Amino acid sequence: MVNRNPVIAVIGAGIAGLEAARQLADLGYTPVLIEKAPAVGGHVAGWNRLFPDMSPAADLIDRLKKDTARVRTMLDTEIASINRLKDGYNLVLSDGSTLFCEAVLFATGFRLFDAARKEEYGYGIYDRVITNRDLEAWFNTRKDARIDHPKAVGFVHCVGSRDVKAGNTQCSKVCCITAIKQAIEMKEEFPDAEVYCFYMDLRLFGKKYEDFYIKAQRDYGIHFIRGRVSEVGEAIDGRVVVKAEDTLNGKPVKVTLDLLVLMAGIVCNPDAQHFAQQIGVGVDDDGFLKSRDNLAAITESSRPGVFYAGACTGAKTIPETLAEARSAALSIHRYFNKRS
Repeated sequence: MVNRNPVIAVIGAGIAGLEAARQLADLGYTPVLIEKAPAVGGHVAGWNRLFPDMSPAADLIDRLKKDTARVRTMLDTEIASINRLKDGYNLVLSDGSTLFCEAVLFATGFRLFDAARKEEYGYGIYDRVITNRDLEAWFNTRKDARIDHPKAVGFVHCVGSRDVKAGNTQCSKVCCITAIKQAIEMKEEFPDAEVYCFYMDLRLFGKKYEDFYIKAQRDYGIHFIRGRVSEVGEAIDGRVVVKAEDTLNGKPVKVTLDLLVLMAGIVCNPDAQHFAQQIGVGVDDDGFLKSRDNLAAITESSRPGVFYAGACTGAKTIPETLAEARSAALSIHRYFNKRS
């Protein structure tokens, strides 16, 4: 253990930032969590249940909050600028104060792709077209007039992912499994509803993910249609008309739905790109922050004292994010031990 308590600025208090801060505190450092939102937890705090075990998201957030209760946390706080100094970094905060730290950990997460950019899917145009985030909010609050005992629900995978025209050729990694989770939840809420998933190909590589997919078909009767949606329109009664091609059967498909859910993909948080530019760390060609080595040093940047955890370097599952947060804390610990 180090003999002193260097201050580590942890930018972002989602699950990556919280877990990393906990580990850093246990290792004898002084992490300071900086979060621009009014609460910690990031995207996961807005989820209802987590795949593949359907455990409540609140349980994970509550545990992380409890584990970081002793960590200084600055909410509703944005970073105006970051300046590199000889012995560390100086952060100018939105309230006019400054914070000197000897290392910086980016845990800035991701943004969801703006589904309105894919005009052919009708988000923001047709009333009954919503996003995965909208549906997750409904699971938590049951407040959305557009969701009213639907008899037919569709999910469109890869909205803004693996899409050259959208400027994002990468797989968002969790869209397929999230669609399956939400489809199952809709069947649990509305057992009589027909539920369809329109996908390019299913990418289910996590622990128990394939079992979850089989369960969706076998136990819930969810229909999986391989093929991109080519057209979305609105019927005279306000329902959504979806046209696609079933590439497995080689036939066109047309279904009329009470609700269409767009699985908006994951893109880099532009705040991270802005900060990276200020202190001279790289941005990869996919828009995410560039690691020193994508194989052996994913949590390290090209700059001394700057580290990464979670989705700031690319789409991640929750287990991957938490593992990277722990790894980042150890990378910081090794960095200071080498300096001492």
